[in-house]
Amino acid sequence: MIKLRNRNAGPAPAPPFEGHGPDGAERATFAAGCFWGVEAAFRQIRGVLQTAVGYTGGHVADPGYERVCRGRTGHAEAVEVWFDPAQVSYAELLQAFWRIHNPTTRNRQGFDFGSQYRSAIFCHDADQMEAAIASRDAEQQSLRRQIVTQITPASAFYRAEEYHQRYLEKHGHPGCAATIG
Repeated sequence: MIKLRNRNAGPAPAPPFEGHGPDGAERATFAAGCFWGVEAAFRQIRGVLQTAVGYTGGHVADPGYERVCRGRTGHAEAVEVWFDPAQVSYAELLQAFWRIHNPTTRNRQGFDFGSQYRSAIFCHDADQMEAAIASRDAEQQSLRRQIVTQITPASAFYRAEEYHQRYLEKHGHPGCAATIG
């Protein structure tokens, strides 16, 4: 459990809404370490229409990269995934999520450590919550160590600075620590 300095602070309020994603698309939000590799991995999945990296799950409105990296905002580096449910299911996205990182390490993925690199699934409705819990429980059967992935209702998603969007693609890197196997 993360203790906040301001005990009255709830989830960060939503930023101005800039749209609903592509027509007919559904939204999923995942945190699995550095968002560059996580975004690159999800972009490879057929049926993923749009992605954005950003910050969610914290208690500070409109955080930026530097503030999130200091570890005092409560936000995770996350990827918002808009997908066509006729091409890829939420269950398939969950399977990919488990493959691209180690869900048994608390606040760490590879060389990156801190609560901003935690493993988390941010659910947008009750069906996603149910599917995420069932998926976690099924995944746990194949692991010796306990899964520490946080499964929580989605809160405000703050799009990261533009230079972080599709970072690996912009810099000619095929991937990062996160890759779909």
